[in-house]
Amino acid sequence: MKAKSLKGKSTEEIKNALEQSMTDGFKPTLAICFISKSMDRIAISNMLDALGISVFGCTTNGEFIDEETEKGSAAILLLDMNKDHFEIYFEEYPEKNYREVAIRVAKKVKAKFSKPAFLIGTSNAAADGEAILSGIEAVAGPEVNAFGGAAGDDYSFSETFVFTNGKESDHAMVCIAVDEEYIKIKGIATCGWKPVGTEKLVTKSEGNHVYTVDNIPVLDITTKYGGIENVTPENHNLLIEIAANFPLQLQREKGDPVMRPGLVIDWSDHSFYCSGTVPQGSKVRFSLPPDWDVMEKVIKGVQKLKDTEMPEADALIVFSCAGRILAFGPMMTEELEGIKKIWNVPMAGMFSNAELARATGGNLEMHNLTTCCVALKEK
Repeated sequence: MKAKSLKGKSTEEIKNALEQSMTDGFKPTLAICFISKSMDRIAISNMLDALGISVFGCTTNGEFIDEETEKGSAAILLLDMNKDHFEIYFEEYPEKNYREVAIRVAKKVKAKFSKPAFLIGTSNAAADGEAILSGIEAVAGPEVNAFGGAAGDDYSFSETFVFTNGKESDHAMVCIAVDEEYIKIKGIATCGWKPVGTEKLVTKSEGNHVYTVDNIPVLDITTKYGGIENVTPENHNLLIEIAANFPLQLQREKGDPVMRPGLVIDWSDHSFYCSGTVPQGSKVRFSLPPDWDVMEKVIKGVQKLKDTEMPEADALIVFSCAGRILAFGPMMTEELEGIKKIWNVPMAGMFSNAELARATGGNLEMHNLTTCCVALKEK
């Protein structure tokens, strides 16, 4: 399978780069598109559609095809994958029935491929990505390979979108199902944020909606711990500060903790929505703002994936949490450069609102402040 990556800050730049990529006879069948809301994603999607290219698209909080990060741009990974070996599915969840929608999609996929793997994009910051993964797992089995990320909106905390050929929505999932009989797909999710303080009890929650921790409204205990001031709806940087520096770490009996920052605040009771489930009665810890060794841990984790499971790859897709670039700033290039060098193949990635993958030694889960790297190889 041949792959090429391209980027641009206008529809015209993308058009020119696309045309240039095909001058040697390259005929892509699939485009993985990470596009800022400031660009005309519909025009780009239609351009790809006119060439018979299937589109998997997410809006972003930033984009990259190498170690150089961008804002307000489009990053696209083009693949000439055999059309018999993949299918794109698009399904809305206006009733917040995330698990049921995912089960419906997974049943369609299983009817087509006996051994499928999934690459998923979700929209709507309050969506429960873990419920989506649970639905897929219910049909495809506990060992299914499933990876992805939640769309962003340039940090506006307004609307996020996923899109495909002729469709887009701010409350939907887009999914590439690949046939693992022909396409090998492996991934890893690595975080590195360090916990601080004692374990605390989630005293009231429903799904991904957390109300109280130690019987204190979760927003209040988080901002008190973090020493955050100006805790008002008018403080548009509040969610960024919470997500990037003071997320909850959900403790697990098996595997590493998973990060659960607040992404949507309910000001009526100072509760907030996380990207994944936080069960009532579970234990959480707070986090220290990250140190530089967090990036080193990610690079080592990806190198281990190559050494143990994926010696060769045709292409690489990266979902890196928006909170990471907020925390690391220009230093983020070091992490991306380290990842790129491991296989040195075409890469495209986005800064996402959340990441979907299997936790180290654990289950399929929705992550935050995590880098999820997904490698593809045609057998």
